[in-house]
Amino acid sequence: MATLSGSKNLLMRSIDVRLLLTGLLISLPSLLLPGDSRAQSRPAPAVDVVRIGGSSTVFPIIEQAIRTYQQGGRNDDVRIELKETGTSAGFRQFCSGAIPMANASRPINGKELKACKARGITFIELPIAFDAITVAVHPSNSWATQISTAELRRLWSRQAQGRVMRWNQVNKNWPDKPIKLCGPGEDSGTYDYFNLAINGNVDDSRSDYTASEDDNVLVRCVASNPNALGYFGYAYYAANRGKLKALGVGGPRGVVAPGISSVQQEKYVPLSRPLFLYVNDKELRADEDLRRFLTFTVQNGLKFVEQVRFVPLPGDTYRLVEAKLYRHVLGTAFGGDLPVGQSINQTLRLSLDSVRRPGNRNLPAGRPQPQPR
Repeated sequence: MATLSGSKNLLMRSIDVRLLLTGLLISLPSLLLPGDSRAQSRPAPAVDVVRIGGSSTVFPIIEQAIRTYQQGGRNDDVRIELKETGTSAGFRQFCSGAIPMANASRPINGKELKACKARGITFIELPIAFDAITVAVHPSNSWATQISTAELRRLWSRQAQGRVMRWNQVNKNWPDKPIKLCGPGEDSGTYDYFNLAINGNVDDSRSDYTASEDDNVLVRCVASNPNALGYFGYAYYAANRGKLKALGVGGPRGVVAPGISSVQQEKYVPLSRPLFLYVNDKELRADEDLRRFLTFTVQNGLKFVEQVRFVPLPGDTYRLVEAKLYRHVLGTAFGGDLPVGQSINQTLRLSLDSVRRPGNRNLPAGRPQPQPR
């Protein structure tokens, strides 16, 4: 009897334990097994998005900044969305309030200034680098090593459309071969700057060529055709040297090849130009994620620009750009005009003069910190 009683007690305890475990599983829905449908239906945590658009020329700099920012484990709950739409398209989005930050391969123009003003959008203009618009041909091209600004005008002006179609029409010493043209589309700041510098008007351009706001498309256009010629940002040439040949450009300083040193020495004229970041000041003050990323980008601007083979500003100049951001210096220094023909020093002096004024001489000792909401 004792043995039977002990067995009954053991059986009852086993049943009690099973009932207890069953009750726990029923009463604690948080204890879910892998693959449980309730676990899969849980909403994902919200992710903040910082949207940036604009210049394909500036794109590699900001892409490098985003990559480094995210590798550092900063703000994993923030997604930075970067699109290369062209400078003009980027400004349209920026001045409509669709994006808080725009990359630009030229300063904002008069029409865009009016659009921003109409929407009550105030902004900070930040120089980030310089560029050499590069005229490139296929590496098998054996006849062209340089091209003058007059020859570029003969080839790319509106008057050339449908008429100048062969290499010997540009230079009589070049062969009687068809010429394939590859260049930026009308939404590109490179298009605006090149046409003003070469043809005297941003709208004076032929349109019978392969056009794109994506510089990678233009690189492929030139690299795939032995009779091609195109123009685009220097960094895209530098990253594809084996597929392209850059031409020296004959201008007021003689024939000069595009490059970091020729731009820094102010010899590559008139196709060197400044590159910018534009940020909506109200959004900057309100959005901590935007503020942290932009501050990080400007603080490390020299490194990022060098990594993607652009022409950096002088090292100590990035300190002034930081101060411009930190002090929320608003507006453009260029009044809606393109600074074609200006030297690096003239451009930087104009852009950063507001920081150097007497009231702004005492710059903060440390890095600019995110401002409170």
